[in-house]
Amino acid sequence: MQLVLALASLLTLTQDVDILIQGGQLIDGTGSPARAADVGIKGDRIAFVGNAKSSGVKAAKTVPAAGLVVSPGFIDPHAHVFEDLSDSRRRANENYLRQGVTTVVAGNDGAGPFNIGTAIAKWKSSGIGTNAVLLVGYGSVRREVMGMSAKAPTAEQLDRMRNLVKKAMEEGAFGFSTGLFYTPQNYGTTEEVIELAKVAARYGGIYDSHMRDESSYSIGLLGAIRETIRIGKEANIAVHISHIKALGTDVWGQSKDAIALARRARAEGVKITADQYPYSASGTSLHASLLPPLAQEGGQAKLVERLRDPAQRPGIVEEVEKNMKRRGGPDSFLLLSPRDASIRNKRLGEVAKMWKVPPVEAALRIIENGGSGVASFNMSEDDIEAFMKEDWVMTCSDGSYGHPRKYGTFPRKIRRYVYERKVLPLEAAIQRSSSLTADTFHIANRGRVTVGAFADVIVFDPKTIGDKATYEEPEKMSEGMRWVFVNGKATIDDGKYAGTLAGVALQREAAPTR
Repeated sequence: MQLVLALASLLTLTQDVDILIQGGQLIDGTGSPARAADVGIKGDRIAFVGNAKSSGVKAAKTVPAAGLVVSPGFIDPHAHVFEDLSDSRRRANENYLRQGVTTVVAGNDGAGPFNIGTAIAKWKSSGIGTNAVLLVGYGSVRREVMGMSAKAPTAEQLDRMRNLVKKAMEEGAFGFSTGLFYTPQNYGTTEEVIELAKVAARYGGIYDSHMRDESSYSIGLLGAIRETIRIGKEANIAVHISHIKALGTDVWGQSKDAIALARRARAEGVKITADQYPYSASGTSLHASLLPPLAQEGGQAKLVERLRDPAQRPGIVEEVEKNMKRRGGPDSFLLLSPRDASIRNKRLGEVAKMWKVPPVEAALRIIENGGSGVASFNMSEDDIEAFMKEDWVMTCSDGSYGHPRKYGTFPRKIRRYVYERKVLPLEAAIQRSSSLTADTFHIANRGRVTVGAFADVIVFDPKTIGDKATYEEPEKMSEGMRWVFVNGKATIDDGKYAGTLAGVALQREAAPTR
C-alpha cells in the first residue's frame, strides 16, 4: 500500500500525460455515483483523475469521451481461456476486449494446470491480449497422481497432490480451483479437498469451486453450499462459488435459502463470494450432465465398455433418464459440438426424432461417439435476478465455445439487467465487474480508476453497448466499446481492434503468508 501511495504522489507531481480521456462520465469502480471527470494515463498507470483544464493537464493524445462512460476494465473471474491464451490464433482475446474485459482468471473448475510457471513463461514470451491470472486445478492435480481412479488416495498420493499444489502456489497461482461436479474430482471427499485447500491457504490463495451439486444430483444445491462453507472454515481460506445458480426445476426457488446460507456464513466471518453469468442456459457436456460419475471411472474406453455391457447398461440408462428429467427434458439440451456436424445446433429431442429412437438412446449414441458440449436451458429468471442483487456476487462469463456468454456476458448484463430490467444501477454492475473481483482474488492495483492504479480503462457508449452473440450465432462480437486500454495501451481504438498484445501474465507473491 505504501508503494502505491508513493507512486500516486509521484505521478501527481507532473501534469503531462500520454493519453487524456476527456469529457466522459466516470464510474470509478468503487460503487460511487457517476461524475464528470477526465482521466490521464502516463505509461502503464493512471496519472490523473479530475478536471484537466483547471489543473493545466497537457496530453500527447486526447480521447473525446463526451456522452460516454469511463470505467475500470472489467475483470472476469471465470473465463476458461487458458487454451485460448496459449494459442497464437486466439491469444489476443479480442472477444473479451470487445466486452471491456481487461483481466481474466483462468484455470477454473479444477482444470487449471499444475505447471503454473511453464504456462506463465509461455504467455510472457508470446504475448497475450488481456491480463491473466491462473488457478491451480484439483482435477489436473488428482489426474496426474491418480488418473481416473475413484479410490481414496493413499497417504503418499495425498502428499504428492499437496506438493503439486504447493509448487503451483510458489510459481504464482492465485488460488486452488475445484470442479467437484466433474470426474475424477467428484470421487474426492470433502476431507481430501480440505487438505489441499490448506496448502493454498498458507500462500494467501483463494478456493474457487464449481460445487459438487447445483441441482439435486447428489447432496443438492444447499448441501453443496454447506460443503463449500465447511471447506472455508476448516482450511481457513476465502471461498468463492463459481457461476452460482439453481439448476433445474427441482431446485428453482432455492436461491432464497442459498443466499441465506451465504449471508449467515459471512456474518460468522467466513469469506464467501460468488460469481454469475447473465444467461438462463448453462454450458457443460452431455457426459457431465447426464452420466452417473462411476460410469465414467477409468475414462471414455471404460465408459463405452459399460454402455455395451447388457448387465450394466440398464442401470446407466435409468440414471440418464433421471438426469435428463432433472435438467428439463431432451429439448432443454442444445448440442454445441458433436462430432456429427449434421446434428450441431439441434436440440436433443429433435435429434431423437430424426433418428427415431428414445431421447436417452440418442444421448447415449452421441456420448459413445465422443460426446458433445451442450447449452442446457435450466434456470429461472427469478433465481438469476435474486443472486444478481447480492453485493457479494460478481459477474463472470464461464466462457465456453458454442455458448454466447464467451462473447457477450458483460455488455449483456449492462444492457439487459441495468438498462432494460433495472435490476441493478450501472455503478453497482460496474463495481461487481471490477473492484469486487480484484479484491476477492487479490489482484493488486486493478479494478478502480484511481491515481497510481494500472491503466486498465474502458470507454463505452451507453446507447449502443450490448451483446450480439446468440445460441445460433455464438461468436458475434459485442458492441459499444469505443476504447479499451490495457496497461495504458489502446487495444480497442475508437471502436476498432488495434491488434495490440498489451496483457500481462500476473503472478501472486510466492512466499507463504502463514
